[in-house]
Amino acid sequence: MNYFILAYRNLKRKGLRSYLTLLGICIGILAVVALITLGSGLKLAVSSQFGVSSTELITVEASGGYMGPPGSEVINPLTQNDLEEIKKLSSVKMATGRVIESGKLEFNDIVIFGYASNIPDGEDRDFVYEQLEAKAVAGRLLDDGETGKVFLGYNFYVDKVGLEKKVVPGNKVILQGRTFEVVGILEKKGSFIYDNLVYMNEDDLQNLFNYGDTLNYIDVLPADKDDIEKTKEDIEKLLRRLRDVKVGGEDFTVSTPESSMAQVNSMLNAIQAFVIIIASISIFIGAIGIINTMGTSVLERKREIGIMKAIGAKNSQIFMQFFVESGFLGLIGGGIGVVFGIIIGYFGVLGINNFVGTDVQPKINFLLIFFSLLGSFIIGAAAGIFPAMKAAKQNPVEALRG
Repeated sequence: MNYFILAYRNLKRKGLRSYLTLLGICIGILAVVALITLGSGLKLAVSSQFGVSSTELITVEASGGYMGPPGSEVINPLTQNDLEEIKKLSSVKMATGRVIESGKLEFNDIVIFGYASNIPDGEDRDFVYEQLEAKAVAGRLLDDGETGKVFLGYNFYVDKVGLEKKVVPGNKVILQGRTFEVVGILEKKGSFIYDNLVYMNEDDLQNLFNYGDTLNYIDVLPADKDDIEKTKEDIEKLLRRLRDVKVGGEDFTVSTPESSMAQVNSMLNAIQAFVIIIASISIFIGAIGIINTMGTSVLERKREIGIMKAIGAKNSQIFMQFFVESGFLGLIGGGIGVVFGIIIGYFGVLGINNFVGTDVQPKINFLLIFFSLLGSFIIGAAAGIFPAMKAAKQNPVEALRG
């Protein structure tokens, strides 16, 4: 404790030089803490965009899409025949085809462009509603056989789509030049995809866009949720045969939520690691600053060191005083960096929520705080080893003379 008290007094005495030395460590730790906090929030926000809570669902889509809905802009799209063949597999419990078409919507004399999705009839409707966990926050969902009616994603209800007025059940909207009645609003999904969609019965969507028997993607529920990989392999084998392609030359993808999220998280982790490495340069610069400051401190306190040695201070005690002082310098810089890093990360996650339309709750990672503070102390202490050794080796007679 005495070492820390002495360190505090000496750093306070140095004033501006101490604060400037803190800056490098502070900025580095701030950047690392803020980026890790933002990265964690971003992962949660991205995972929520999948919109389907079921971890059992397999998604099949044709490869080659680069813009627009899944499976669009492809040379060889999925078809109703692919869907019917997939349904025949013994490892498949249920499958349904989904279509998402881009178009224009007019309401309140304002035109916007977005996407509309089909709702199939019968058991497939129940399947889609179940996977979406579809509930109406206002009005109701669509029933079989209804025409000229739609229900909308939650963002239409809170005016986050640019219409300058919220849409409520009973309102009329114009889609591709045709008028539809809004019967309900889908409960918030926390996904910019599902919360911005227009949902309509299959016949109405077909009449509007005339997409024929093509599908954007197929949702598949395996017969055995514990053997989802077997179902995935069965679908891949079937589609290779139907589409006459070999292993490695597939023009389709079959993915599970876990595999999709693993790919996204891998990419986000790589980006986060790269940025943290760049931010760590500030920590390295801060460590050099500590070495410089403590080296100068040894020269300035040469006479003090001589007096301490003359009255019986050991080399180890002199070493520990400078060692702890440099570590304390790193700890203070790290502490300030942690505080501002958490603040930036917290409000950054709130900003991601507003931008993406999610409800991710910012979390304070106490383990991250602990290791950041520990790391900043260790970095500071390590940077002070050489100046501390130099101070400990001072000859008391020469130090007093100096």
